[in-house]
Amino acid sequence: MYQVRAACLALATVGLAALTSCTGGSDNADPASPAPDRSAEQPRPEPTPGADGAGDPYYPQDGNGGYDVVGYHVSISYDPPSQRLDGDTVVTATATGQLTEFNLDLFGLEVSGVEVDGQPAEFARQGDHELVITPETPVTENARFETRVRYAGTPSIAGTGGLGENGWQIAASGGAFVAGEPHSATTWYPANDTPRDKATFRLDARVPDGWSVVSNGLEKPATQGTDGWTTYHWDEPNRIATYLTTVGIDKWTFERSTLPSGVPVVSAYAPGQEDKTQVEERLPEVIEFLTEKFGPYPQSAAGGIYINETIPFSLETQGRPVYADWAELDVVVHENAHQWYGNSVTVESWADICLNECFASYAQWLWEEAKDDADLDERYRTEVARATDRLWEDPLYDMGAGNEFGAVYRKGPLALHALRRTIGDDDFDRVLKEWPARHRDANASWPQFERFVEEVTGEDLTAFFDAWFRGTTQPGDDHLYPGTLRR
Repeated sequence: MYQVRAACLALATVGLAALTSCTGGSDNADPASPAPDRSAEQPRPEPTPGADGAGDPYYPQDGNGGYDVVGYHVSISYDPPSQRLDGDTVVTATATGQLTEFNLDLFGLEVSGVEVDGQPAEFARQGDHELVITPETPVTENARFETRVRYAGTPSIAGTGGLGENGWQIAASGGAFVAGEPHSATTWYPANDTPRDKATFRLDARVPDGWSVVSNGLEKPATQGTDGWTTYHWDEPNRIATYLTTVGIDKWTFERSTLPSGVPVVSAYAPGQEDKTQVEERLPEVIEFLTEKFGPYPQSAAGGIYINETIPFSLETQGRPVYADWAELDVVVHENAHQWYGNSVTVESWADICLNECFASYAQWLWEEAKDDADLDERYRTEVARATDRLWEDPLYDMGAGNEFGAVYRKGPLALHALRRTIGDDDFDRVLKEWPARHRDANASWPQFERFVEEVTGEDLTAFFDAWFRGTTQPGDDHLYPGTLRR
């Protein structure tokens, strides 16, 4: 099942038509199951101080309770020949309750010391990723505190998820890169690993001369040592979800420029990927187009990281996506659409992933409509006519843990085009711009989006949303062929 899904994800970057031959979906889906009542959504409970999870029902042990991270300052040294990483990370956070102990997430690496506000703290490992910390003096509620963790070892993947292998991966060149969703960050630094806790991110990465480092945010001048090592500095001042952080260590070819808006652009090409400059040179055009659709570009920087690896996905790492070797221009459109939908406005829970992937996939449709004069109504009718029952059986909202990355690429663009034809272009254009503006640099849920669309339109769209986003069968004709879609 994973291999089929991975193939479908790769095809998702070249258009929905290519996906009709992919089965996708869950073997356990029940086409006849009723759509749940969306009014049943309840506010999520806050996890208790010291809890080893942030409260997402899909991944109950991801993240932790009792604090809100303000910023990460990650310092690493990495030696590509030995694959050894030495890390020293400071996590600045605000306590949301009194903390006699608290957890950070860290996968696989050996911890040598922990300090809380400069004082040695007791620590222990629990399970495969929990680092349990007991400060010498309890942290009081609302206090800002710093936790320093020193660690080392050989980083590794954190497992295989719906997209493929998650975490630290070795490149064919002998370098390394980090990519994965929902997990990746904690294979190389300790974190509160939940999208609900976004924070600023600074990286100081030391590598042997001849190697270089690319990451998120603003590039700062490198520091060349006298010991044959150079330290590279990156600073993301915008808050970022942990899975959207990255580091790439390779013998990069860099290209640097500036968007007309003044946003700096840094793109990096692994050995063998230099010809991708022909794709990346259209990035300013892509961002200009997406700005027209979604509003002002919300990130501190732009660019791309072009790895020479045949992994089954590209990833929207904030401001600077990681692209697999098969990625072309449509993938650049998709991943940069995420800078609004997914990165600036981040999911409240993984059940809300359509807020990311449905919109990034539909952005590819919008690009083809604008640049290639594509008739999206005709494309929609063609895809619906070709569809089998498997296309409809997975819901787009609350699809179940492990099923997040299936229907959103195939059924998602169809659902958004049907929504566009239901509410009309004027209101749809308002939704595309006003939603990311309202929730900029924050988290949001799919039920919030539904209520927002009803606010914009003044219509009760319960039946439409239930049919398309919660339903597990083909929507009825009223919702399948609204507006100009009806011949």
